[in-house]
Amino acid sequence: MAVLVKNIKQLVGVRSENNLLRGKDLSLLNCIADAYLIVKDGLIAEYGLMEELWEGDDYDEVVDATDQFVLPCWCDSHTHLVFADSREEEFVDKIKGLSYADIAAKGGGILNSAKMLADKTEIELLRTAWNRLQELVKLGTGAVEIKSGYGLSVEAELKMLRVIKRLKETSPIPVKATFLGAHTYPFEFKDNHEAYIDLVINEMLPVIAEEGLADYIDVFCEKGFFSPEEMELICKAALQYGLKPKLHVNQLNSIGGLQKAVELNALSADHLETMTEADIKCLAASSTIGTLLPSAAFFLNMPYQPARSIIDAGAAVAIASDFNPGSSPSGNMNLVLSLSCIGMKMLPEEAINAATLNAAYAMEMEQELGSITIGKKASLIFTRSVPSLSYLPYAFGSNLIDRVMISGEFFS
Repeated sequence: MAVLVKNIKQLVGVRSENNLLRGKDLSLLNCIADAYLIVKDGLIAEYGLMEELWEGDDYDEVVDATDQFVLPCWCDSHTHLVFADSREEEFVDKIKGLSYADIAAKGGGILNSAKMLADKTEIELLRTAWNRLQELVKLGTGAVEIKSGYGLSVEAELKMLRVIKRLKETSPIPVKATFLGAHTYPFEFKDNHEAYIDLVINEMLPVIAEEGLADYIDVFCEKGFFSPEEMELICKAALQYGLKPKLHVNQLNSIGGLQKAVELNALSADHLETMTEADIKCLAASSTIGTLLPSAAFFLNMPYQPARSIIDAGAAVAIASDFNPGSSPSGNMNLVLSLSCIGMKMLPEEAINAATLNAAYAMEMEQELGSITIGKKASLIFTRSVPSLSYLPYAFGSNLIDRVMISGEFFS
């Protein structure tokens, strides 16, 4: 199957080779105006200036992209897409002034999602997660990471991960699975943390490894949740099964979680709303990618992540949606792009690179996705007619996507 895309107003994110982008390099977004692109068997085969196109070849399909920008699909490297039900009643409680602790005391928060999930069958969870996934693809997401963490029991965590595995097997886009059994302590273990950690390490992890249910391990490292030392214990146990760390750190407090994540050689350290100067220096000196989740800060009415300081220090930065029912009930990466520019003062070029190539690195998919590179999947966003690339984050309330191509075929 050969597809010619011609008359592209601007082909965005063109790269001859992969490099994780840091510091000033994050703002370098290579583009070709008045371009063409050829897709063969679902992969990018050729691209260049229209004036250089030889149209003597036969194509199964010719797409006229006049007045359209074409760019790589978003890679969403941090989501909790599998969940039982929404939690809009807690949203109303927050409007009324209740704190996170107040809501948790009422039985809300993560434990509320765990209770609802326990009542759902695997098929029910799969059906709702599938529908969410289809919606995200239409919004331009071409790869997604999905975490467990709303199970908090052996049976329920395995149920979540089996749902994610089925999504992996049937999804039109690549899916990565992360085990987040250490999301919070179940009520029955609130005074016996050691017993729950033992459950995670000795009862959950062996089955997860045996069934091949996860690619990564995650731990919510925060005051009142898991300490850096507890995170280390869990991660080292998971590493024995080949699960690399992708970790929740520095969301509410700086308690050494970032330093421990770097020490564990985590693929990514996610959230980072609360960063000291020492934290920023530590991240910048490491190979760990800082994944920023501005829609969570927006929804929780918290200060945004200090993206400018992190980028200017030379750290590698990705952005993701944190799609979940409690603190970021949207997986729309186009909104994440806008919030990154509006709330975190990222340049449009930085935000696009952080949502594509760097985000692909944060999922170990940089060889397949994240840029317009020969040999990568032809998973592409075709915009509507827009005046400039900066218009994408600028017009935050508009759907600016015309069509989405996944591995060489238009998604509908």
